[in-house]
Amino acid sequence: MALHDVSWRPSATPLDRASAAFLADAEARIDAFFEERWQEPIVGFVPSDFARLWPVLAAVREQELAPGDRFCEWGCGFAVVAGLAARLGFAAHGIEIERDLVEAARPLLAAHALDVALACGSFIPPGGERLAQIKAEMAWLVTDGPDGHALLQREPDDWDVVFAYPWPGEEHVIERLFDRYARTGALLITWRTEKGARVQKKR
Repeated sequence: MALHDVSWRPSATPLDRASAAFLADAEARIDAFFEERWQEPIVGFVPSDFARLWPVLAAVREQELAPGDRFCEWGCGFAVVAGLAARLGFAAHGIEIERDLVEAARPLLAAHALDVALACGSFIPPGGERLAQIKAEMAWLVTDGPDGHALLQREPDDWDVVFAYPWPGEEHVIERLFDRYARTGALLITWRTEKGARVQKKR
């Protein structure tokens, strides 16, 4: 695998007022969504710790760790991380297989005038299903559906930064997919729950 950890320092830049308002609104909408859907939950939808991700994304921007500004959130849910990336000046995109989540994300982003391109599809490129369909791994991951990258009129190796929040202990599946399809120099940011964020570069 050609992924290597990147040295980075959490940004000391605090959330600005508009970003804080966006996060507060996002959390309220997500809570309401869970309340409404408690009998029919979307099993794979687990929000990240958005406030703790801000200094990570800001560090990537401030320390110029990425080769460019094309950002994609794989399995974006309400696209909150993509929204924060847009606040930081990234050209933000999100791919989500669950249509209900995409439909919930759009008005949230619109309410805060955030330019994030969303696709209702799979972030697993055609042919990549074999990397995800491993015994006892990624039971939550939907491997069929339209190609989200193509819906965004992008290729899987177009992204400079990819963010994903895999189930604990299954990060290596996301890493395999990124290692196979990302371009050289691209960054992978994964959220590791208790361990926080990990930033890796493809060499």
